[in-house]
Amino acid sequence: MINKRVIWQESAGDTNRDYVNICLKYDVILNGPGRFGSWPECKTGLIKYGIEIGVNKSKKAEDLRRFAKDMQEGDIVILRTGTNFVHAIGIISGVYFWCNLFSDVDGWDLQHVRRVKWIWIRENNKPKDFPVNTLKQGDTTQQLGTKEKRKPLLDWLKSLDLNYDEVDLQVSKLPKLSPVVSLDQIGEYLFSKGVSSNSIENLKDVIDDLQMIARWYDNDYLLDPSEFETEAYLVIPLLRALGWTPQKMALEFKSEDKGGKKIDIALFSNLPRSDETIVSLIEAKRKGESVFNAFQQAKDYAEGKTTINRLVVSDGIRYGIFTKNKDDWQLLAYMNLTSFHEEYKIYDAKGILEALWVMSPEWN
Repeated sequence: MINKRVIWQESAGDTNRDYVNICLKYDVILNGPGRFGSWPECKTGLIKYGIEIGVNKSKKAEDLRRFAKDMQEGDIVILRTGTNFVHAIGIISGVYFWCNLFSDVDGWDLQHVRRVKWIWIRENNKPKDFPVNTLKQGDTTQQLGTKEKRKPLLDWLKSLDLNYDEVDLQVSKLPKLSPVVSLDQIGEYLFSKGVSSNSIENLKDVIDDLQMIARWYDNDYLLDPSEFETEAYLVIPLLRALGWTPQKMALEFKSEDKGGKKIDIALFSNLPRSDETIVSLIEAKRKGESVFNAFQQAKDYAEGKTTINRLVVSDGIRYGIFTKNKDDWQLLAYMNLTSFHEEYKIYDAKGILEALWVMSPEWN
């Protein structure tokens, strides 16, 4: 019976950047930031974080306390984005835990985890749409409540006639965390692909510098670098270290057949630089924005250009590398300059080794 259960609403991002698919795929709900460790040891770090980003000092800690302590197995959870979209309904299964598998979910560190048995999921990837503000604004984890504005949602929940009492709360096993990769392992991998030892040593030095810059950006919550800054300080130095020369890189490249639209960075197989010699497009976003939201823009730009064999989306720290699979593009590899991993299992993607190789001029 729905009336006998506590009902929670859980945000899975917002309307411009969400992680709904991760929650549904792995039977989880997530909360963050998780960089300070598990609850309650993370409380001091969360309070400091709240002060630094300009919110009530205990607001984030209280949000996570609800997630870790107040939620109980058997409670109902509504997965939302915004204040009007419902993507799934589930039942909490088991207890709270911290899991580094979710340390980078499109740039968010969301290691605080609860398992959920989903019993209703949006159809055809379309969420159930309610009037704006039907769901509460604000914190990630909140009890739904029974105010008048919640009535359309509560009536809909009852109309679904879901049998909560007979649901098996068994959930799928989470994949194991991928091993961390060292700079030496990166060098050995690229050497096996035929990259010279001199080039590898230069690349390792550059990556070491970029990693420090990336950590500085990531750890200062008030920094707000522009796309141009991340391109100049992070993306271009990496491309140069991988072997791309200035002659074969173009910033703000304008295609002849795209109505004046510009791509952030275009890479060319040979000279002269033209639509016929482009092999890769890189679309950059501001730090802290979704890199995957840039994919459609790069894909649209690449349409009809048969020479392009890879698309890269990045915020200067995180990189998603897409390659052509028959008639469509798929995410082949993902990397994060602040944490080197062999794979990113939540994306079913390879990690930094493959990412650097595919981004190099030698790859075909």
